[in-house]
Amino acid sequence: MPESSFLALLLVGLLGGTHCIGMCGGIVGALSMGTPPRLNLLLAYNSGRILSYGMAGAIAGAVGEAGIALAGQLPLRSLLYLLANLMLIALGLYLMGLTGALAFTERLGQKLWRHLQPLTRRYLPARTALQAFPLGLLWGWLPCGLVYSALVTALSSGSAWQGAGLMLAFGLGTLPNLLLAGFLAARLRAHAGRASTRLAGGLVVLGFGVWGLLGLPGLLRQVHSI
Repeated sequence: MPESSFLALLLVGLLGGTHCIGMCGGIVGALSMGTPPRLNLLLAYNSGRILSYGMAGAIAGAVGEAGIALAGQLPLRSLLYLLANLMLIALGLYLMGLTGALAFTERLGQKLWRHLQPLTRRYLPARTALQAFPLGLLWGWLPCGLVYSALVTALSSGSAWQGAGLMLAFGLGTLPNLLLAGFLAARLRAHAGRASTRLAGGLVVLGFGVWGLLGLPGLLRQVHSI
């Protein structure tokens, strides 16, 4: 798995700030139920959320690894490699505001979320880090198009460890926006929503995808040489 994939997902998480605040920013208020948010609660919540991303990435990577083992090493790996880079291009276009096509992925996780959402009530309002951490673990499975799209890259890694690493990189990218959402929500939303910021970030992520596609012929030559 190229190192550029880790950087690309880090940027996707960071530059998808408007989407992240819209999806999860309200949880910051739920943590304190109107009182000023406390740093220890935010750290505990986000640690749980990012850990859930890592677990989901490990599962996706393991599924990819099993599929490659069953279907033959390079043919399926080439297909997953192609899919991952096409998804990076789609994510780049999404960040640039040129497509809302990724929204359909959020509907895929609604069935699982219906079972998990009632469990979050046990930890609300979160008064301690021991309440905020499991709340974050649960909210990490909230249906999110960005998360599910990043999981495609984790799937293509063909490794549970690399899949986990990719999703942890994505989660760390989302951290600045959500960690500070309770303190600087308006400023963060304005900055992340700037057309110039989203355009530049989208172009970078799209560039990673195009660069990956340019390497596909070399991978296919490996297939034919075996």
